[in-house]
Parts: sequence; structure tokens; C-alpha cells
Amino acid sequence: MALVTAVATMLPCMAFAAGAGAPHLDGALLGGLWAVPFACMLLSIAILPLMAPHFWHHHFGKVSAFWGLAFLVPFALKFGTSLALYEVLHTLLLEYIPFIILLFALFTVAGGVRLTGSLVGTPMVNTLLLAIGTVLASWMGTTGAAMLLIRPLLRANAHRKYKVHSVVFFIFLVANIGGSLTPLGDPPLFLGFLKGVSFFWTTIHMFAPMLLVSVLLLAVFFALDTVLFGKEGRPVPPQQDSGEKLGLEGSVNLLLLGGVVAAVLMSGFWKPGVEFVVYHVPVELQNIVRDIVLLVIAGLSLKLTDPESRIKNDFSWGPIAEVAKLFAGIFVSMIPAIAILKAGESGALRSVIQMVTHDGQPVNVMYFWLTGLLSSFLDNAPTYLVFFNTAGGDAMHLMHDMSQTLLAISAGAVFMGANTYIGNAPNFMVRSIAEEQGVKMPSFFGYMAWSCGILVPSFILVTLVFFM
Repeated sequence: MALVTAVATMLPCMAFAAGAGAPHLDGALLGGLWAVPFACMLLSIAILPLMAPHFWHHHFGKVSAFWGLAFLVPFALKFGTSLALYEVLHTLLLEYIPFIILLFALFTVAGGVRLTGSLVGTPMVNTLLLAIGTVLASWMGTTGAAMLLIRPLLRANAHRKYKVHSVVFFIFLVANIGGSLTPLGDPPLFLGFLKGVSFFWTTIHMFAPMLLVSVLLLAVFFALDTVLFGKEGRPVPPQQDSGEKLGLEGSVNLLLLGGVVAAVLMSGFWKPGVEFVVYHVPVELQNIVRDIVLLVIAGLSLKLTDPESRIKNDFSWGPIAEVAKLFAGIFVSMIPAIAILKAGESGALRSVIQMVTHDGQPVNVMYFWLTGLLSSFLDNAPTYLVFFNTAGGDAMHLMHDMSQTLLAISAGAVFMGANTYIGNAPNFMVRSIAEEQGVKMPSFFGYMAWSCGILVPSFILVTLVFFM
């Protein structure tokens, strides 16, 4: 990863925008060493659960805080507390808090929907669940679809010996690739929509690559699950006389999920032009309203859902608490990495940015792979914007004259969010829910072995078919 390996001297320059009144971090002034705390944060997530599981289980929040401070304290000493405070508030108010509120709302609401009766995790049933989740993800978001269906999948396979692969493919398809067809599906596409990309441009142009990868992965999963199912002796779950018929409990939460989607869309369409400034950070009224509405929806879900139904649904607050603590450290320690990337050819990653053009023409293969690889480890939404702007930033021009370039950026950001646990928000939540229910999930690097072995060949095929 170029961002982590780039090592340069940290420059002792002031990083304030002249005459702008507000502090401003110029990524061109940052060397690669500023990304070390972020790299260490990732390594902690990858290594400590294996090397020191007891310590990690009890202190992962402290580890996250440590690496956030490992960036923040030296940064404040180098550039001043004013800039440090501004950057932290900017990240918290505009990125982290909205991110956590949306996840909390979706986690709470989806956790109130319980599939009653018994689904048996046969290869056909499992494949059907993954296919349904893949379709739903584009219309209710990858997080919403993942939180809605992960528990039914886990319960259906509770009697199975081999179930890790089902969760891994669930992350691939439902938590990532399924969100390719609309701006509702994944945050990068929503940002493109806000920048002027037509709502259904994504549906039309992303359909073929999304279909190719989805069908390929579903076929691989069905074959793998069939082999493992046979290896287990085609197990059947123990007989349970619950008297429950197959159906949905807590269906009011489906309406509330629609409310979550509507609140997110509202914040994109409604522009009242009112903002509140908190230490130079402008917080727009529509975003405040959205977050309040999301919290109200979460409260309604708790009020309207039978607590016993949540208990039967194996619902607990552990996964969202883990995500909140870990991603707080990730968001803060990631500040210099994103700033360097945004600096473009003026930053420490200039050689990476320069790889997407040749003789003044876009190199779509590199747009796909660089957007994707950086999205695997950084927030895929700002990564999408960086390459969107590198390609010119004019939505009309990109849609009509550079459609393959825009397709490459979009597909890279959405597809390759599946490469790591932190590539997209629901990945880590799905992993946490699975582990809480007794599934021994792969480590950070173990999961990447799955993604490199299965996803990367799929992405090579996408490259050959669509970008060569």
C-alpha cells in the first residue's frame, strides 16, 4: 500500500489557509510518516485479536483511542492546537457522528425484524438468501440489507459445521457488491449523485459488471457450499417444536427502514441554505435534521418492537459498540491519509495519482484498481471523490464523454470495499454479529486471503471485459 509505505520527512510548515479565517490542512505539506498511526491502527485490528485475544477483547477501545492520539498529539505540537481542533471537529461533526448515527439507526431497526419459523441452511436456501440480499442492497443500502438478513442466515446455518464461508460471501455480496445499482446502495455513489450524476446512470452502467460479479460469486458459493454440505453429511437441524410458522415479526421496522432511506435522501435533495458553524466547521441544517430523524426512528423501533422478539433475534448492542469505538480511532488516525490523497499531484502520493492518465488520456484500468485498492483501506466515499475530481469533476462530461472512466471509479469504490473488514461499514458489523453468535471468523489477514483468492480474480475478469 503506497500510503503506508511512503516515508518522507514531516515538514515543519504552517498549514493554515491564508486569509480564509478557518484553519486548513494542506495535504501537500504532509509526508508519509503521518500515516503511520493509521497503519498501526489497521495492524492492531489485524494482529491483536490473534496474538492477545483477551487483551483485545477488554481493551480494543483503549487501543483505538491510543492510535488516534498518536496522530493527534504530534500533529497539535507541529501545526498547533487550532488546526488540530478544527480537523478533529471536522471529522467528528461531518463524518464520524453522521456515520455512527446512520449505522445505529439501521442496526436498531433491522435488529427488530425477526424471521419466524425455521429456515434450514441448505446450499439452495443459503444461495437464495445471498441473492435476495444482493438485490435489496441497492435499494435499502448495503448496511440496511446486511443488518436485515445476517441474523436469518446465521440462524439457518446454526446446525452447520462449516459456516464461515457463508458469512464471508455475505460480506462480499450483500454488504458491498449488491449496493452498486443506485445512489442509495453505497455512500460513494450517493456522493456522485450529489455531484450531479443522474440517479439511474448508476443503474444502467453498473448493471452489467455488477451482474457479472454477482452471478460468478453466487455460483462459486453454491458450488463450495454444496461440497461442504455433503462433507458434513447433509446435516439437518435438531427437531424444534416451536409452533412458529414462517413469517416476519416486527414488520413495522420495515416501514421504519423506509424512513431511514427517506431521511438520507432528504438530506441530499433539501438545501435550505442554513448552516451552524462550530469552530469554523459548517454543519448544514438538512444534515442535523436527518440525524435527529434517524435517532427518532431508532427510538420508535425500540418502542414499537417487542423486547422478547429482539431477544429471540439474538440482538445485542455489542457489535455497534465495537464498531463505534474502533472507527473513532480509524476516522481520526485516517485524517492525514485522506489529506495526502486529496493533495493529488502535490502530495506524497503524486506518483499514484499520475498513474491514472497517460498522454493526457484517462487510463480506466488504473482508475478502477487505484480507486478500489485505496477504498479497501481508506473511507471509500472520499476516495471516490478524489478520483472523481482527478477525472475532471464535471458530472455531465463524465457521464457522457468519459462514461467508462466514471464506471471504473464507481465500480472500484463499491466492489473493492469488500477486500477488507474496514473497506465498508457493514463489513465489520457483520463480522462482529457473526462472532457474537459463535462463528469463528477469519482474522483481518485471513479474511484478505479469502478476498484475494475469490474477489481479485473476479475483478481481473471485470477489468478484461469492461476496461481493456
